[in-house]
Amino acid sequence: MTKLAYYPGCSLHGTSKEMGETAEATAKVFGYELTEIPDWNCCGNTAAHSINRLLADALPANEIAKIKADMQLDTVVVPCAACFSRFMTAKHEMDENPQTRADVELVVGRAVDTDVRVLNLVDMYYDQIGVAAIKDKVRKPLAGLKVAAYYGCLLTRPPKVTLAEDPEYPVHMDEVLAALGAEPVQWSYKTDCCGASLALCEQDMCRDLIRKIVGNARECGADIISAACPLCQVNLDTRQVDIKAADPSWQQVPIVFLSQLVATALGLPASEMGWKRHMVPVPALG
Repeated sequence: MTKLAYYPGCSLHGTSKEMGETAEATAKVFGYELTEIPDWNCCGNTAAHSINRLLADALPANEIAKIKADMQLDTVVVPCAACFSRFMTAKHEMDENPQTRADVELVVGRAVDTDVRVLNLVDMYYDQIGVAAIKDKVRKPLAGLKVAAYYGCLLTRPPKVTLAEDPEYPVHMDEVLAALGAEPVQWSYKTDCCGASLALCEQDMCRDLIRKIVGNARECGADIISAACPLCQVNLDTRQVDIKAADPSWQQVPIVFLSQLVATALGLPASEMGWKRHMVPVPALG
């Protein structure tokens, strides 16, 4: 079993537990053990980066330092798109600015080796495991399931930080979905922001954004939307309940994690998917 460092962040042991559990379970099928960073702390994905940029960089940098120095590993899986953004931002700012590196290392209390490969959920499947390997392990193809791959804004932007293959119309998640036997749909909102960071203070704006995102996916024929971000998933999932309450004619679309779809296609037990944690009911899959 090959070990990869693993940073679950606050969501994957709590509100998005189903994402964390299916990510770990599917990685194990392909011979990878996701080993949690010891005594990890929050990555600071709040408003911290707009208030104290040094602290915002130091929080993920402290975790990055542990990967090489303490765990003796060079790759970390960070499934949450928001956590991934903070890790990649810290790496980028330290690599680009010697003074930032010096300041961060002073806060962290030791040198930080930023030569660490950071993988989000899509990267883990596409780059680390590989589409061919996934296709070979599929036991319950998702045949006939039309899926809208939703990347949100943090997986791809800003591209100089995320190093995304295409910040406007990425296709790596689509290719993973196709390997599962599903049919990725072509749609217009795959990288649009859902407004999750303003979900508490700008609720009307969030609902408008979600109407556009979910509505376009449905218009383009999607049965389901696949997400790779806990914040996006919970925002798109729960807000549809509010929209439906105000407009009974609203046709809901289930919002699931990419890792849940991979787990389903690999034939893992349905009881381990966490389907009951979703607000919008998920149809029987596989």
